[in-house]
Amino acid sequence: MKTGLFFDLRNPPRWQRPWADHYRSTLDLIGEAEEMGADAVWLTEHHFTEDGYLPQPLTFAAAVAARTSRVRIGTGILLAALRHPRHTAEEAAVVDLVSGGRLELGIGAGFSRREYDAFGADLRRRYSLTDGAAAEIRRLLTEEVAPPPVQNPVPVWMGYQGPQGARRAGLLGTGLLSLDPRLLGPYTEALAEGGHPPSAARMGGLIDVIVADDPEEAFRRVLPHYTYQVNSYRRMRAVGPDAPRDLTVDEVSAGAVPKGGAPGLTVLTPQGAVRAVRERTAGLPVEHVYFWASVAAMPEDLVRRHIELLFGEVAPALRSGAGTA
Repeated sequence: MKTGLFFDLRNPPRWQRPWADHYRSTLDLIGEAEEMGADAVWLTEHHFTEDGYLPQPLTFAAAVAARTSRVRIGTGILLAALRHPRHTAEEAAVVDLVSGGRLELGIGAGFSRREYDAFGADLRRRYSLTDGAAAEIRRLLTEEVAPPPVQNPVPVWMGYQGPQGARRAGLLGTGLLSLDPRLLGPYTEALAEGGHPPSAARMGGLIDVIVADDPEEAFRRVLPHYTYQVNSYRRMRAVGPDAPRDLTVDEVSAGAVPKGGAPGLTVLTPQGAVRAVRERTAGLPVEHVYFWASVAAMPEDLVRRHIELLFGEVAPALRSGAGTA
């Protein structure tokens, strides 16, 4: 099981730093994380956000590829329905070439009407469009793209949730970017139905944990940043002209986040993080787990200590099967 970091490159107005500095320091941090032992870096995609949420993950992935030598580079996820499949396949092949064969291509459907409207795509058809794009991207990478990628095949993942999403990933024969144990049955059944071998089953996903020496104090400092993140996802999910009211720090701290409305977050010691990962992945064919690198520009000292503990204590314990000291 590989342990990695998840980057959305948010740069919220309240804590904003110059954009070029933000991108440069993120690349520096990724290089440092690789030196500390990170196995993978995962990038994501959204558009029209005030905080500059990463809009072009494969472009940034190429920069990561040029700055690193070992880490796997994943998209978790790329909104394939918003691009022509050939465009995605050619960009993916370039990233795989620059990285020497380290790309993990994660594809998802998204949820924002504004994004689909802006790219001339139909949100109501997002799953069928995404399924079709994934199948065509895989075909192009294997049969037509020139120059071809290093990997044959390039690992493809579907960032689908729920039983129907797991079934779609299984029929396509891709990996499933989810750690929900309830999805293993529908996923593996659909793999068999689609004529794919049991060995094709592989899962991965986000562990919503920040690692800290003093979790209570760290959570207090992270909470304003997490509240911002919660509210930003609520606004992205809004349908119609009226945005939802922002939740306050006290409301989020008291558990007012609606179920499914935003990612969760827990701050744990290294020992607690190891237990959390083992609980989340028990019995699943997990290849990758990844953690937030930062939550909406949280304090830099917390980011660095989180990464030091993650790859200095948590990841080695997970690899060895032992606990932490």
